[in-house]
Amino acid sequence: MVRKAAVTTVSNGSYLQGQANGRLPSMDSGQPAQEGKVVLKKKVTLLRGISIIIGTIIGAGIFISPKGILKNTGSVGMSLTVWTVCGILSLFGALCYAELGTCIKKSGGHYTYILEAFGPLPAFVRVWVELLVIRPAATAVISLAFGRYILEPFFMQCEIPELAIKLITAVGITLVMVLNSTSVSWSARIQIFLTFCKLVAILIIIVPGVIQLIKGETQHFKNAFAGNDASVRGLPLAFYSGMYAYSGWFYLNFVTEEVENPEKNIPLAICISMIIVTVGYVLTNVAYFTTISAGELLLSKAVAVTFAERLMGNFSLAVPVFVALSCFGSMNGGIFAVSRMFFVASREGHLPEILSMIHVRKHTPLPAVIVLHPLTMIMLFNGDLYSLLNFLSFARWLFIGLAVAGLIYLRYKRPDMPRPFKVPLFIPALFSFTCLFMVALSLYSDPVNTGIGFAITLTGVPAYYLFVVWDKKPKWFRKLLGK
Repeated sequence: MVRKAAVTTVSNGSYLQGQANGRLPSMDSGQPAQEGKVVLKKKVTLLRGISIIIGTIIGAGIFISPKGILKNTGSVGMSLTVWTVCGILSLFGALCYAELGTCIKKSGGHYTYILEAFGPLPAFVRVWVELLVIRPAATAVISLAFGRYILEPFFMQCEIPELAIKLITAVGITLVMVLNSTSVSWSARIQIFLTFCKLVAILIIIVPGVIQLIKGETQHFKNAFAGNDASVRGLPLAFYSGMYAYSGWFYLNFVTEEVENPEKNIPLAICISMIIVTVGYVLTNVAYFTTISAGELLLSKAVAVTFAERLMGNFSLAVPVFVALSCFGSMNGGIFAVSRMFFVASREGHLPEILSMIHVRKHTPLPAVIVLHPLTMIMLFNGDLYSLLNFLSFARWLFIGLAVAGLIYLRYKRPDMPRPFKVPLFIPALFSFTCLFMVALSLYSDPVNTGIGFAITLTGVPAYYLFVVWDKKPKWFRKLLGK
């Protein structure tokens, strides 16, 4: 994790180091390319960008358990209101990232924007927590949902063995890693197909729901705001659940250097994706309530399956398959995007040098992809995944809020920076305040888990000084870090 010289090097004849470290111009800076230099190619079109965002946002949650918001709001009307407001807030955050992505044309997402605005220490802490815990745990959780629902049609009459779920999950994780290591084009094409499957799955729920409304099945919407009043503790948790359901709108910014015409395609992809997802989420929840009461929804383990069984008969067997494909799409999109964060962090000297290597023939950041495989497998078979996510879920919104606050800071620090896409200042102000307010409220609502997550995040500070700042490392230590 030492700083690298700004030269192009070759390792074992198979990989070429990516762009050199430091705050150097990006691929779009106009700087002449070094002769023989291998870079990540611009293969992310507008359609592929939309598929990355939609395909990563829509996972298992909307099909399995949207009851977190209902439980914490206390009524059907309030839950639908929270779904809508969270969609609008997520759109605001996405618009802020559209501005950041068009004025800072480097991949890496949160990490890059925090680095540009606030310097290396907070940026390192962000990538430290992401690499060690957040991404392996998040990948393992969504992969377990994939494993469970891909096996569901084969175990209709009995409980699915946990070992079978973990084995098929391990196969799914490995397949995603191989796919992202082999070809950017094929990974993007499969993501487009899986995004199409997700939208078909949502339509399978929405269309029967609309038919139910036309038939007059509105009994569950009468006195929609009647019920248990949302508590001071519950409402923040409902918004927290809603924002988590929409999280994923930032992943296109992780691959900015691979986007064709980023000034145009990043804002367009973000706006189109967020409108589709918000409308789809709200209508899906409306469809659920045409058939399932609030009480029944809270008791259901998989709301989409319950809904399908009541309205579709034998066709309901297709729903677990669509949920599994949806989970696979989230796995694929997440690995595709986050590996670029590790690639850029290595390029900046914050992670081992090998992670900034690009495969000469395949043009993929292969080491940055496969570094997640052993960590994810450890989480899958040994970790208490849901506790880890609870510990560290606040860290995601803390750093996203910090990145958006950095947009405001850069407006004053670097007013002459070219900004092809610019949002009104109240949007980043409102969004960053919302993120930081949610983080503060989580300390009140769940002080134990949030406190543990805060402590884990703080371990990145001594790690930064040990691995990055400390220059007089012993030779064996330098060799271990890959100098």
